[in-house]
Amino acid sequence: GVRDAVPIAVVPFGGQGANPATDVAGVIANDLRLSGRFAPLEARDLVSRPTTGSEIRFDEWRMLRSDFIVVGHVEPDRAGIAVTYELFNVRTGQPLLSQRLVSNERGLRATSHRIADAIFERLTGIPGAFSTRIAYVAVEGRPPAQRYRLIVADADGFGPRTVLESTEPIMSPAWSQDGQSLAYVSFEGKISAIYVQRLASGERRRVSARSGINGAPAWSPDGRRLALTLSRDGNLDLYVLDLATQALTRVTNDDAIDTEPEWAADGTSLYFTSDRAGSPQIYQVSVGEGREPQRLTFTNSYNARPRLAPDGKTLALVTLDRGGYRIATFDLQTRNLRVLTDATQDESPSFAPNGAVIIYATQAGGRGALAMVSSDGRFQQRLSSE
Repeated sequence: GVRDAVPIAVVPFGGQGANPATDVAGVIANDLRLSGRFAPLEARDLVSRPTTGSEIRFDEWRMLRSDFIVVGHVEPDRAGIAVTYELFNVRTGQPLLSQRLVSNERGLRATSHRIADAIFERLTGIPGAFSTRIAYVAVEGRPPAQRYRLIVADADGFGPRTVLESTEPIMSPAWSQDGQSLAYVSFEGKISAIYVQRLASGERRRVSARSGINGAPAWSPDGRRLALTLSRDGNLDLYVLDLATQALTRVTNDDAIDTEPEWAADGTSLYFTSDRAGSPQIYQVSVGEGREPQRLTFTNSYNARPRLAPDGKTLALVTLDRGGYRIATFDLQTRNLRVLTDATQDESPSFAPNGAVIIYATQAGGRGALAMVSSDGRFQQRLSSE
C-alpha cells in the first residue's frame, strides 16, 4: 500500500577520495533509484559522512526523514580491494545487514551492484537484479551506410561491450536461461539466419538458415530448444527447433502471420502474436502440431510482443493505447490489461529476472533509447549508456 519511494541515505564510502574511478556509493544509490522503490538522498543533503556504524548519529538522520542508511569503506586487501558496508534502520538504530566483499579495481562496479542487490532484497524481500546484464541492438548512420551493433551492458546501461558488428541488420537478441549465450537474427549475406553465440568465448554457430524468413528466437525454459518464426511455405508460422538434433516441429499452421513466440513457464506452450482475428493480438498454443491456439487479449485493437514475467503470472506486451504504442502488463488469470507507459513509440519489453522492472525501447528526441518502468507503472526512467 505504500505509494512513495522509501527515502534512504547512501553515504560516500571512506577510502575512495574525492573523484574515484568507481564511486561505490554512487553506483549503489543509482541502482536503488532505478528500481523506483527507493529515493536516495542527494549528496549535498547529507548531514555528515560516517563510514562505520559506530560513527552514525541517528538523531541527525531522523531529522532528514531518512528511513535507512548505508555506510562503508574501501581499503587495500592482499587479494585486491576489500569493500565493507553496513545497513541500518534509522528509526530504531537496528543493524540490518553487514558484509565484507573482496574485489579489484576492475571489478569494483560489479561489487557495487552486488551490494545494491543485497540491500534491495533485505528491504523488499525481492532478489535484486542490478548485477544482471542487458542485450540490445544499436544502429548508427543512415541508409545505405548504417552499422548495427549487438551490445551487452550492465543492467544500468554502463560498461557496454560490442558482441557483434555488421553492416547488415541484427535483430531480436534473446538470453539463454543460464545467461551465457545469446540467440539473435543476423542478415549476413543479405538473408536472415538465427545464430547462437557464447559470450565468454565469442564462439557462434548458425542454427537456422532455412529458405525465407528466420526470426524471433526464444529459448525454452530448459535451454535445449528455440521457438522460431519461419516462412518455409511462404507464410509466417511458429516452429520449435531442438538445438542438439536440429529436429524441427511445426506449432502453428494458419494463413495469418504468427510470430514473436514466448515460452510458458512450464515449457509446454507458447504465447505469440497473431493477426488471425484481423489485428495483432496475443494467443497461447500448446507445443505440438495441430493444436488450436487460444486468444488471450481483447482490450485495444493492437497487442503484440508478449514477454513472460519470472513468476509466470503476467505478460508484458506492446499495446495501442490512445493513439500511442505503449508498454502494458496482462494478468493471465484475471485477463486485466494495465498500461504502464505514456509515450507514443514504446516497444520490445522484457522483464528483469526479479520481475520488479521492465526494460523497453522507446523514442526520445527523435532517437532510439532504452528505458525502464516498474512493473506497477509508478516509476519510469531512461537508461544512460556510457
